[in-house]
Amino acid sequence: MQNLTAGLGLKPAHYDAALHCTDPGLWWEVHPENYLAAGGPRLAWLEAIRARHPVALHGVSLSLAADAPPDPGHLARLAALVRRIEPVLVSEHLAWSQWRGQYHPDLLPFPRTHAALVRTADNIARTQDLLQRPLALENPTHYLQIEGHEWSEPAFLAELVRRTGCTLLLDLNNVYLSARNLGTSAAAYLDGFPLQAVAEIHLAGHHADPVHGEALLIDSHDAPVAEAVWALYQQVLARTGPRPTLIERDEQLPPLAELLGERDRAHRALQAAEARAAAPTREETLPCS
Repeated sequence: MQNLTAGLGLKPAHYDAALHCTDPGLWWEVHPENYLAAGGPRLAWLEAIRARHPVALHGVSLSLAADAPPDPGHLARLAALVRRIEPVLVSEHLAWSQWRGQYHPDLLPFPRTHAALVRTADNIARTQDLLQRPLALENPTHYLQIEGHEWSEPAFLAELVRRTGCTLLLDLNNVYLSARNLGTSAAAYLDGFPLQAVAEIHLAGHHADPVHGEALLIDSHDAPVAEAVWALYQQVLARTGPRPTLIERDEQLPPLAELLGERDRAHRALQAAEARAAAPTREETLPCS
């Protein structure tokens, strides 16, 4: 993998400025669903940016936890885009959005049963076989308790990694929100998470629900990354070392310079993590007796 540090989600409003950014380690991530046409101006812009910067694809519609395989037509178009763009990473969500032929524009939760594990692993394997590369699977955001789980989420994800060879996308905003919304511990969740399989980290902003306030946090991607999420990020990097990290912002877009400022904060954290990883241990620096 190229020497990626911190990246940003690429939005049409920023195409021109993004094309000429020279920040070291910078990369861009897009939702492939916006670029599945055979041509047109969006695809032309993506190809122009890909000529200068690494690009990752972050899917939102494969519906890997659904009760049916991913749509063959959609998979074929995604595979064609992967061949065309040659992304540095391809990721998707641990969720479902299609049911009995109907598509729901959301990333929906499900009971983590053994049957769901088998079904999801099969869908991941089908996708990876067609794309000829591993997927990075993202942990979801939770808003309410669901009955019927047979696996913890970290254990479920670890088993998917073992069965399919996929990697993981650790979204720390999702970890923080889920813990707050369900009354659980983000630290305990991360203690059980298979961090060795993490290929990418996401950081994003959120807001409190207009009705329920701080009792229900919404994964809105419309604000700067919260300090509590930055704190989780530092804790994870201390354990994993540097991992490619994306700042997500999908709504209420500020000027690109502001997003690059957040991106630079993550970049500096990654540089520090790399320096720590390269530093000799105390035992290595002790003189011979």
